This record gives sequence, structure tokens and C-alpha cells, in this order.
Amino acid sequence: MQRTQFGDMTCSIARTLDVVGEPWSPLILRDVWVGINRFDQMQRDLGVSSKVLAERLRWMVANGVLEKRAYSERPARHEYLLTEKGHELCAVLMAITAWGDRWTAGEAGPPVLLRHRSCGQLTRAEVRCACCGEPLHGADVAVEPGPGLAAGAGES
Repeated sequence: MQRTQFGDMTCSIARTLDVVGEPWSPLILRDVWVGINRFDQMQRDLGVSSKVLAERLRWMVANGVLEKRAYSERPARHEYLLTEKGHELCAVLMAITAWGDRWTAGEAGPPVLLRHRSCGQLTRAEVRCACCGEPLHGADVAVEPGPGLAAGAGES
């Protein structure tokens, strides 16, 4: 089945979905954001097939969200890093996380917490940091385990 292409639509949401709207893409972006940046680590963490992971990584590199960098020549091995475009996209992940924390976390609470690197406080995604008022960007926060994190979930 051919995937619908949204890149030609006159809509920023549709164009963004063309780049990262396939369900694995935000999860791959999340992994790279929190430091899971090698193919085997991502595959293990996500449980995705190598074919799907390779396709999504190629697409995200081609669209400038990730950068592919060699870390070994023999055997040839690569890691994936966020580009500036990818770091900015992390703000979208933070917004999705805030929504999920509010509407899907349940009694256990959020599985991860966000700590703003500039002020050192735990925060939640908003247009601005809820503690110090500075703008939030993906590169400005650290992800920490929260009380609702199931043992081993989201870790490699």
C-alpha cells in the first residue's frame, strides 16, 4: 500500500506530517533526542524491523532532520544526530508529551520528566518554561525518568 504524500499540500501541518507523520518517525526522533542514536540501539529500543528503521532513518536524513555520522570504518557503522531542524522538531515532541502526560498517563503519572537545563527546574512543555519563563527548545531540556516509568520501558 502506497503512503499518501502530504508534502505538496498548502498546509504546514501536512508538510510536517510528510516528514515525520509516519508512526515510527516521532519515536525515532525521540530516541535520538534522548541519546539512543545507533541503529542497533534504536532497533532494540523500538522493536521495529531493520527494513522499516533503515527506511525511516534514510527519509529523516534526506529531509534534514537527522545527520548520519560514521563512528566505525570496519565494520562500517553510523550514528544519527539531530540537526538544527531536528532539535526544533523536539518542541513538537514536548507538546505531544505534555498532552500525553495530561490525557494518557493515568494514575501512575508521566513516564519521563523534563528538566530545563538553564534554570535546573522540572518543567512541562509550554511555549515558555513554566518555571523561569525562558523559551523552550529541544536542546534546552534534559529527559529524566519519572514515577510512572515502567522498568525497562524506553531504555536500551
